[in-house]
Amino acid sequence: VAITPSGLAYAGLTAVDVGLHSLDGAAVDATFAPSSELPLHLAVYAATGAGAIVHTHSPAATALSLLVPPGEAVPPVHYYAAMFGGPIRVAPYHPFGTPELGAAAAAALTGSRGALLAHHGAVTVGADAAEALELAIVLEWLCDVYLRAAAVGPPAVLGPGELEQAAAALASYRDARPRRA
Repeated sequence: VAITPSGLAYAGLTAVDVGLHSLDGAAVDATFAPSSELPLHLAVYAATGAGAIVHTHSPAATALSLLVPPGEAVPPVHYYAAMFGGPIRVAPYHPFGTPELGAAAAAALTGSRGALLAHHGAVTVGADAAEALELAIVLEWLCDVYLRAAAVGPPAVLGPGELEQAAAALASYRDARPRRA
């Protein structure tokens, strides 16, 4: 598990500062103590089999985590919601760095590649770091779109059939994209 160190400003980090830890949390190659969110990462890796995880405190995702009740899902207002393979649920609040937060995040990710953490932020999973990061960016965008629409009135929500159609269209689109060698 490659994870940022605890207590260092992100702006000054280099690749050398990112520590490597085994899936049981033991340091493999780490100069600094790991992020306090290591238990979250370990729980999500164990539950999902993900190749990579991105955890953020991005503003729109965090704001929406305050509005959607824990256990419920972010209403799918755009077809990009289909990129997550399932509902984007909100995990119940638990203090950061706790095994309880990790367990709640893992449970919220069941059948999905993204979740919000109540009063905290977001987590996405992917086959690799690029996919997990892309999903984190899309999740933030979806949350921002929802918040903007909700500021004017109740957003229209896509139905299950519409999301299934979007998922099929997105899958064929992804398969057709050029790939780097």
